[in-house]
Amino acid sequence: MTKRTKEILDKLDQVYTREYKCYLNHENPGQLLIATMLSAQCTDARVNIVTKDLFVKYENMQAFAEADLKELEQDIKPTGFYHNKAKNIIGCAKKICQLYGGEVPSNLEDLVSLPGVGRKTANVIRGNIFHEPSVVVDTHVKRISKRLGFTKEEDPEKIERDLMKVLPKDHWILYNIQIITFGRQICFARSPKCQECFLTEYCREYKEKQKKSRKKL
Repeated sequence: MTKRTKEILDKLDQVYTREYKCYLNHENPGQLLIATMLSAQCTDARVNIVTKDLFVKYENMQAFAEADLKELEQDIKPTGFYHNKAKNIIGCAKKICQLYGGEVPSNLEDLVSLPGVGRKTANVIRGNIFHEPSVVVDTHVKRISKRLGFTKEEDPEKIERDLMKVLPKDHWILYNIQIITFGRQICFARSPKCQECFLTEYCREYKEKQKKSRKKL
């Protein structure tokens, strides 16, 4: 780990602590898996509103596997893309029941073989449930990692590999948790609050803005 990377991580640790938080409410691996699938193109807050009743109605993977497609679509409609999500949830639950006895697998290859489960969802499960060091690349991690110069890639899988090279394993999941908070509070996609940011000295985008403003003077 370089001195620059250590300085960035130390500042993130100071501001956001090293506490492991999951923003999606869940009581077991199956619930986190469903919640993560629902969170695609949807806020965690809205997902939590939907899953409050959803997890009462569907108590386990078997219940999701046996769900009526049209009914499940209506149950999850507020999360958006509900046709596709409902189809994937039922397909995923059926496969978990058939191949894994209703228990969510921990192996990355097994997880990504499930309908509707990509590397991001798989790594959320591995990191938060099974405590396997995993790098989760969501929109915040992608945007901010590029701004910090940790990657130049656009493809999430390539970004994941770059982050695995630059970040120590004990920060893989932690970095995601911290960056989500940082991205929601300060480092927005549009009009980031650079004046409130504690990482401007490491931000490539901020330095470019400073150069341009100096040229205008």
